[in-house]
Amino acid sequence: MEVDSITVLGVPTSAGSHHAGMERAPAFLRTLGLVERLQEHIAVVDAGDTPVAAHRPLGVGVICRDLERVTSVVREVASRIARIADSGSTPLVIGGDCTITLGVVAGLIQRYPHLGLVYFDGDADLSVPEDHGSGVLDTMGMSHLLGHVDNALSRVGGRYPMLREEDVALFGYHPVELAPRHAVWLDSCRAHRFPITGMRGDPTGAAERALAALHAHDRPILIHFDVDVIDSGDMPIANFPHFNGGLTAREAFECLGILLAAPQVTGIVVTEINPTHDVKGRLLASWLGGFTDAIRGV
Repeated sequence: MEVDSITVLGVPTSAGSHHAGMERAPAFLRTLGLVERLQEHIAVVDAGDTPVAAHRPLGVGVICRDLERVTSVVREVASRIARIADSGSTPLVIGGDCTITLGVVAGLIQRYPHLGLVYFDGDADLSVPEDHGSGVLDTMGMSHLLGHVDNALSRVGGRYPMLREEDVALFGYHPVELAPRHAVWLDSCRAHRFPITGMRGDPTGAAERALAALHAHDRPILIHFDVDVIDSGDMPIANFPHFNGGLTAREAFECLGILLAAPQVTGIVVTEINPTHDVKGRLLASWLGGFTDAIRGV
């Protein structure tokens, strides 16, 4: 990552999730010194936070939960990110649930139409409303980005779909989390696939291959980093648990360091931190140390 400055934007939302808690992450990380730690190594602009949008229950049988409010949050993120990108700074977006990445993509493709995305996540987020599952939009992010869903949320970027399959590297997802039809789709799609089960023993090598697949030295790259890719047995800070199938925290940060070393990284999104799982902040302080080390290439 070759940048002159980073602009930190907090997006305190859990509107697209299963329950509240993640909306507290930006403020919690600020109290632990996120901005100050970054300022030790790089110029930082603090853009503050978007308005808080906490999860709210909407009853039984809803197949697309809180779509209007989630879309509003994502549009606000897109507008803010477009301005940050136009300023020449690199956005670091702290969420919040995974739907915020739609806003970051929507904002960046206005400036970088050939954007690539490394989706570093314990899940592939391929659900659609027609699955009649939870209806939680947090599980549908990739489907909206790739145009598997056609609604207001999938069209926030000014083009539809926002990304092509070949623009995406799915990195770190566990196949056991896939519905059968999602697994079938993955087998035939053009997205670059790096499941956790295929990187045992060499996760950093897989990170290098993901960048190569996207031609990361030739095109702008966004890194989406969902902390649920870290095994909950090692660092249980994610909103949704993943036991005995994820990376260790050390492996995740090593992979993140490889990804962020790509010279064309034009944005970073951190999602799914739920501070209610770490009331005293000890785990999150450790996470913050690993994260800032990854940014500065340690």
